[in-house]
Amino acid sequence: MELTHFIGLLGGLLVLAFAANRLAKRTGVPDALVLMAAGLLLGPVLHWIDAAKFESASRGFGTLALIIIIFEAGLELNLRETLKQLPAGLLLAVTSYSFSMAAAAGVCSYAIGIPRQTALLAGACLGCISSSIMLPVLQQMELPAAARITLVVEASVGDALGVLTVGTLLSWFAVKGQAITPVSPSVAHAANLISAGSMVGGLVGSFILKIALSVAIAVAAGILWARLLPLLSDQRFWQVLTFGAVLILYAVTDVLKGSDLFAVMIFGMVLANTHGRDISLGIVNFMNPPGQHPQEGILSFHAELGFLVRTFFFVLIGATLQFTALRRVALLSLAVLGALFLVRGLAVQVSRLLWRGTTRHEREIATLMIPRGLITAVLALEIAEQRGADFGFLVSLAFALILFSNLLLLVGTVRWRVSHISPPVNVATGAEIAVTNAELMGANAGMASAGTHSAVTVSVEGDEIP
Repeated sequence: MELTHFIGLLGGLLVLAFAANRLAKRTGVPDALVLMAAGLLLGPVLHWIDAAKFESASRGFGTLALIIIIFEAGLELNLRETLKQLPAGLLLAVTSYSFSMAAAAGVCSYAIGIPRQTALLAGACLGCISSSIMLPVLQQMELPAAARITLVVEASVGDALGVLTVGTLLSWFAVKGQAITPVSPSVAHAANLISAGSMVGGLVGSFILKIALSVAIAVAAGILWARLLPLLSDQRFWQVLTFGAVLILYAVTDVLKGSDLFAVMIFGMVLANTHGRDISLGIVNFMNPPGQHPQEGILSFHAELGFLVRTFFFVLIGATLQFTALRRVALLSLAVLGALFLVRGLAVQVSRLLWRGTTRHEREIATLMIPRGLITAVLALEIAEQRGADFGFLVSLAFALILFSNLLLLVGTVRWRVSHISPPVNVATGAEIAVTNAELMGANAGMASAGTHSAVTVSVEGDEIP
């Protein structure tokens, strides 16, 4: 493709992204799906884009898009509401990922007859929800605050759960493969049980440590940057400087083995909630930073930047899908998606232990929101690269699941949109109408005798009846 055509294509994609964003606000169809469809058309159908040439770039774009999306989501969170919904979000994330991992592993093991270890690693890859798709969709849906914040928390730690579990399993299987000393079957079985128990305990401990470390780093960095912002916000390019601070926070948290994306979300939330109040952590009280709060400027800048990066990222995701590979694993991916849907409903019900006050419709939407995206593709490629031919099926299965799970997400968003375009109207009972009519006739008769010509209205369930 010539450079002029390439530049024109980029411009056309940005126009399409703007139109898709407007369409999302009117119809409830996520713009991510429109952009992925455009990538599918430009790549596998028309062959205008060779996705293989952009494989390394798509990973970089994807990581950058994740950072921007999660930081923007953090800027829109209310501290009090987030702390209230944090336990429910973490419970939903852990239960949903655990159930999804087991379900996907079971389907793969039964359907294609792979060993349990191989199936478990495939399940770990396919079990995590993609925050790169989930968070933009949540921004466009007008969900109640409690439901939206719970799902935002779940999405922000979902990637960390997937990366942590896959990394642990890869290390565990590598060490286990090196243990070639002959032992009796009973001893080997006991060793496997001990090793599996140690692995589960290690996963739980690592997850708690990652979350605690991420919160500590992000809160400290957020408070420090909130005090510096009033001094910097009158300078040119201060939003770019803030974005640089976000990237440094991500890198430092990753180096210290924390949950980098979760730290970015907490950092954004701290910046958004330091205006107009002191920050009290129970032990130390940090006074509110002086000067005008620049949150709106940060949010506007990162929204524009995120729009640009997300556009190219979702198009590249669509361009990487291959029809021949999709046909081979279509039935298997649909079976995995069905299992994921069933266990998702179970996880949503379990999370009601801490996620209180939700309606049946909100739980239904949460059950349908199981999109797979960037993290699924990246983990599948990493596993296939390290484990070789045993996982030749995984990359195709991951891309097929990305496509079908996002179609399921489309069903959920459209259902929510339709239910809020035409909300149900409360209808009064016959007895209430009779009483109202009697009162109305009496009131009008009284006014007529007094010579008054004012109209009388009676409110029934929020509607005025003249």
